[in-house]
Amino acid sequence: MNPPTFPEDFNLADYYLFDRLREGLGDKVALLFGDQRHTYADVADKVRTLRAHLALEDVAAEQRVLIVLHDSPAFVWAFFAALSHGAVVAMGNPEAPAADIAYLVEYTRAVAVVTIPRVAESIMDALAAADLRTLVLVPEVPTGGDLEAELPVPPALDPVRGISLRDALAQGRVALAPKSALQGPRPTRRDDVAIWLFTSGSTGRSKAAIHTHRDFAFNTERYAKATVGYRRDDITVSVPRLFFGYATGTNLMFPFAVGATAGLFVERPTPESLAQFIERYRPTVVTNVPTMMGKLLDHDDALAARGAPRLDLSSVRFHLSAGEALPSALLERFRARFHADVYDGIGSAEMFHIYCTNRPGDVRPGSLGRAVEGYTLKILPSDAAGAGAPELAPGETGVLWVKGDSVAIGYFQDREKSWSTFHGHWCRTGDLFRMDAEGYLWFSGRADELLKVGGVWVAPVEVEECLAGHPAVGLAAVIGAEEAGLVKPKAFIAVRDDARGRVATDEGRATLAAELKAFVKDRLSKHKYPRWIVFVDDVPRNDRGKVDRRVLRQREAAGENPAGL
Repeated sequence: MNPPTFPEDFNLADYYLFDRLREGLGDKVALLFGDQRHTYADVADKVRTLRAHLALEDVAAEQRVLIVLHDSPAFVWAFFAALSHGAVVAMGNPEAPAADIAYLVEYTRAVAVVTIPRVAESIMDALAAADLRTLVLVPEVPTGGDLEAELPVPPALDPVRGISLRDALAQGRVALAPKSALQGPRPTRRDDVAIWLFTSGSTGRSKAAIHTHRDFAFNTERYAKATVGYRRDDITVSVPRLFFGYATGTNLMFPFAVGATAGLFVERPTPESLAQFIERYRPTVVTNVPTMMGKLLDHDDALAARGAPRLDLSSVRFHLSAGEALPSALLERFRARFHADVYDGIGSAEMFHIYCTNRPGDVRPGSLGRAVEGYTLKILPSDAAGAGAPELAPGETGVLWVKGDSVAIGYFQDREKSWSTFHGHWCRTGDLFRMDAEGYLWFSGRADELLKVGGVWVAPVEVEECLAGHPAVGLAAVIGAEEAGLVKPKAFIAVRDDARGRVATDEGRATLAAELKAFVKDRLSKHKYPRWIVFVDDVPRNDRGKVDRRVLRQREAAGENPAGL
């Protein structure tokens, strides 16, 4: 397959949105939001209008626009307005702690912030200290609510001149009539900076990977179109939220690239809310994560136990999975119940999106599939100084390096980390994998999370996947804990709903803990079994929904975790 090429003058707002109008898809539904239907022409009109507001407020090319919104059409309007204007998009989680959002304002040096009043009031000090040109306030409404409703600006925000989305759009409409130059995207180059994608912050504060316009288009052509096969008649729904690059791709960029329809909802994803919007939108593609897949199965079992109608996911062509390991046992349960393939893959903020994946007609349970065409993968020793080091033999575990045209320029304000991660066209992921002789990738964990037990390295993810195969286990997280000065595995277990009765008493917990230890001993090397089992309702997660072992390790060091059985 010839590599995709993009012209020197290139803008993502054209590529994802305005090109759909040129193709005659203006009347095609682009967004579902409750009972609302927004066509591509509707979205384009809002984007032009909001872009005009940015121009009126003197937001300049390559200045940052920070979007901190729930998944609604307003997110989409702001996203493409910023790109169309030649500004740089940064995104944050509106449900993150105020200190984390304030950090994003300071770190990005944003001159425009688009968010809800509740968030704006919580970070007032950071906004007051910023060199803001505009603060656009979007009503916090349930799915299907009026995003252009009248919204009095809270008095607390008077010092930073907040303006409602309704008024910002009204200003933009006035500006558009005499200024026809604002009708189309500002001229940008394919290698101009377009979006900052934030790492998950597994080793500290999130860092921004700096990406250009071409990066996103390259992965869209290679992964979304050529590998998993997005189609014009698709309807998409996502568990991860749009601020997370995984979902920005799968539930906004990719459907827009082919003229498909994205279904949005602002409510927190739960098995109940996800089932509700799957029933309402009848999606064909669901962006999922293993944790939610397990919860959907448990919810479905609970419905059956009550004699209620079971979940109907029959509209779904395929589910996407990424962000955390997908145990083979969970995959098989999910496929057997819902009769749709799951394409598990791996991507990163540094590469924008998925570069290795299972795909139609080629699903290997437990693996992350093969490299997406256009990307090259190598497994190198952990001490390899560059991509030219000799590759490890098939089956040997080492650090994954990836090469592809969506690689980031570097991290903002972190040259040393950039030097250790980015090597020209190559990115050193820091993740441990083995690759078999057929090119399938198998995850072994983060290099910085390995445990040395009895002088032998143990990957927590291997123990977690083994535990996940037990019928009582819904979720497992493993860290290291000390016993007489020696590190041993310690597991935190959230049981499945139908096993809650087994952990209702001390005796039941002790019996199940012993059973789980024996389960691992029978399947893995003896030194890998967890010496302690702690039963919990859930485990800490970061704002991407991933299990946050760092928090568990910090609690362990501080003596805050339960002792376990």
